[in-house]
Amino acid sequence: MSFFIFLYFSFMLFLFHYASSRQPLCHDGERSALLRFKESFSIDCKSASFDPSTYSKTEHWNLEEDMSDCCSWDGVECNEGTGYVIKLDLSSSCLYGHINSTSTLFNLVHLQWLSLADNYFNQSKIPCEMKNLSKLSHLNLSNSYFSGQIPSEILELSKLESLDLSGNLNWLELQQPGLESLVQKLTNLRVLNLHKVNISSSLPYVLTDLSSLNFLSLANCNLKGTILWSFGNLNNLTHLDLSGNNFQGTIPSSLYNLANLAYLDLSYCNFSSLDPDSSLGKLPASLGNLGSLEKLDLGFGDFSGQVPSSFSHLTKVKYLDLSGIHLVGDIPSCLMNLSQLSELYMCCNDQLTGPIPY
Repeated sequence: MSFFIFLYFSFMLFLFHYASSRQPLCHDGERSALLRFKESFSIDCKSASFDPSTYSKTEHWNLEEDMSDCCSWDGVECNEGTGYVIKLDLSSSCLYGHINSTSTLFNLVHLQWLSLADNYFNQSKIPCEMKNLSKLSHLNLSNSYFSGQIPSEILELSKLESLDLSGNLNWLELQQPGLESLVQKLTNLRVLNLHKVNISSSLPYVLTDLSSLNFLSLANCNLKGTILWSFGNLNNLTHLDLSGNNFQGTIPSSLYNLANLAYLDLSYCNFSSLDPDSSLGKLPASLGNLGSLEKLDLGFGDFSGQVPSSFSHLTKVKYLDLSGIHLVGDIPSCLMNLSQLSELYMCCNDQLTGPIPY
């Protein structure tokens, strides 16, 4: 008898562990919200995406018996304990159509990570209901044909660590509220990419209070004014892109102390000089301090003179663009020390002479 009791309790213990180890199925309301979100778009991979390898991640979202658990759907990730959808990656998913305030996307209130990048939302405005997703730490709406003023409700997503609204062809605007309000509210940002968002202001001082920032792109944002001295306080920056703006004055020498900077793009900017201690337009020797740089683009900036010998210290540089910056004299031999260099651009410098070092 004791043997059968032992078998019974062993079997019950097995069932308990099996049941507790299984991830719970997704919730009916969230499954329905995802399906209705899918049905609100047509699928057009040729028109909706820049990525040649794109495919429809939502194609196999359905209610068939072996596919009814939305936690197993492509692009969907659920919390293993609760079954709530916490991540939705529909980047490059061929979605074509409009998104508005009635979208069932905003019923997924447990989302922590959302990417709708590289789809075609046909100049939709970013809905104010985005604020319903208050647990978001990652939001990517890049290259998806959004337009209009970025809603103030985005500023209520106080847990955001990564915000990417880039590549929407200057159709997006950040003016009321502006950049200053955004960085005052979203103080946890590590990644901020507003490339081609029409900001049309100067850089706010509070931007450099984002001490955790490691990626910042404000390229082609119609920025004006000067670069802040306090940029040198952003010690965690690895990527800085300020290209294509209408800055004046100089780049502060504090910028050359950013020891972790691997990517620096200051191309197509109208700086009067990169170095306050140099004559107008000369490239500063201090750039050689940025020993972690892998990409440096100064192309078509308003500079002149010779390449400083200190560039030989940029031993990790793989990409260097000095096109159209009025260089004179011989092509510097110091570039021979850049053993990692694989791409070098020096076109449109008619006063350069001598052979290309190799």
